[in-house]
Amino acid sequence: MGKIAGSFFKKYLLRGVIVLGTLILIVLAGILSYLIVYNGKIYPNISVAGIKVGGIISSEASGILSKNTITPSELTLTYQDQVFKIKTDDINLSYDFPASANRVFEFTRTGNILYDLENRIRLLFYPKNFGLVTNISSDKLAKTVSIIAGQISIDPINPGISKVNGSIVVNRGSPGKEVDQERLTSDIVQSLSVGSASQISIPVDNVDNTLNEVEAKALTERAQKFLGKTISLKFEYNNIQLQDTDLFKLLDPKEGYKDDALSESIQKVAETIERDPQNPKFVFENGKVTEFQPSLPGVKIDNENFKNLLIEKMDILAGSTDKNLDLDIPVVKSPPEITTDKVNNLGIKELIGRGTSTYFHSIPNRVHNVSLAASRINGTLVKPGETFSFNEALGDVSAFTGYQQAYIISGGKTILGDGGGVCQVSTTLFRALLDAGLPIIERQAHAYRVGYYEQDSPPGLDATVYSPSPDLKFTNDTGNYVLIEASANPKNYSLVFELYGTLDGRVASVSKPIVTNVSSPPEDLYQDDPSLPTGTIKQIEYKAWGAKVTFKYVVTKNGQEIINKTFISNYKPWQAVYLRGTGPVN
Repeated sequence: MGKIAGSFFKKYLLRGVIVLGTLILIVLAGILSYLIVYNGKIYPNISVAGIKVGGIISSEASGILSKNTITPSELTLTYQDQVFKIKTDDINLSYDFPASANRVFEFTRTGNILYDLENRIRLLFYPKNFGLVTNISSDKLAKTVSIIAGQISIDPINPGISKVNGSIVVNRGSPGKEVDQERLTSDIVQSLSVGSASQISIPVDNVDNTLNEVEAKALTERAQKFLGKTISLKFEYNNIQLQDTDLFKLLDPKEGYKDDALSESIQKVAETIERDPQNPKFVFENGKVTEFQPSLPGVKIDNENFKNLLIEKMDILAGSTDKNLDLDIPVVKSPPEITTDKVNNLGIKELIGRGTSTYFHSIPNRVHNVSLAASRINGTLVKPGETFSFNEALGDVSAFTGYQQAYIISGGKTILGDGGGVCQVSTTLFRALLDAGLPIIERQAHAYRVGYYEQDSPPGLDATVYSPSPDLKFTNDTGNYVLIEASANPKNYSLVFELYGTLDGRVASVSKPIVTNVSSPPEDLYQDDPSLPTGTIKQIEYKAWGAKVTFKYVVTKNGQEIINKTFISNYKPWQAVYLRGTGPVN
């Protein structure tokens, strides 16, 4: 019985294999015939811009496309009730029929056998329509699309914070709309590729970043925490102030901080402090350094670290009563090829002190004298152990040596004299000496408080000179040469003194000047002057308040105090004096 069943099963299994094999052979024969028939021809059910090209060779398809394609003369674009026309000649439209035919011929002929076979079989059941290969001037189309977008788009007004009369004002913003130019361009190209002249709907996105009432109130409360506060960004001698209005711009109206605004602020700082490495220059002639440039490392801001630190400082500022926070700008330095000490053997290696001043509103003659006097001191080398005299280094101050007349204090009066403005130079050097921690042997304050010296400094940090006395003197006790470099900028009315030598571990500190014994100026004085026409008033002295100003100057080295000195400035109250004309009127 079992043998009969087994024989029966084998019989039907054999028949099944034969039938399956036959079917496979039929399918393979069909596929082979399909491939043979369309060898060298475009496969069936393929169209280009709605024109059937299946079953023919590529060159024939190119001719059919050329004969049956009508190039549209213009396109119509619409948005709501606005209608725009684009002439196709204006964008240099043309069709490449051979390339269009060749593209569909190459479809399913990629060289990937299984992928191509799948697509060839799929075409039997799912027809496929391709676009024409379209040539367009992308620049002209982009310009046209941009013009159309400009007539539709409305710039949104983003929320913002301003300060009006010391109070926070939040603008909640207003919505806008923006044409999706990339999508519109794609729609235009797609429409032209299928030879369609139908209307194209312009895609427009609504842009709405406005704040609701609750969000506006929350933003006001956040901004309030920064009102009247600043962050000081410091690097070397740069001190960049971010005021409250600058900090407002960094706040994201919704929450947190605006990344793009942070990056923009950092970029502005980078423009101020970043530099390439600088090799030194040192030219010594006739007892003076005639050309000097210290070596400087290259500097690049560490952007990510800076951003994180700035956010951290803002968080601290918002949560505290502090009015100002300092932030040391993080940088990455790259060394120069040569350091300063390699171009001299005098110990001129690095910056040891710096002083600055400004002199806005100076008359042209005074500006000239400041620059001239600074140039005479610039490049001076002070030997180890030598006492420097400003008057000796400066030399003769007169019209014979190039100085012009400007106001000076002489004999208890303010008069025109040769070299007015020289004290701007001695004052600035005095500040550099304090910064360097050098022993100052002689210094005298002006007779009265002069506005020039308090433009960027508290009172009491001035030094007057007038040959042979008073003078400004210091001793070089560093054990190495000290180079004095001075640079005046008449365009922005600024003066900088830099002292170079070898740092020896000394640390200088200057206390905040204390102002006492303040006294008001005497009543204005009017003097008759027959050299002036009657009715003319000319002021020759300006009032100034008297005061006593003191500050302490302490220098330590290796933990030991080497200088402890109190500087005292006694400023007289100064009377305003007017000349009153009594002479004949011309």
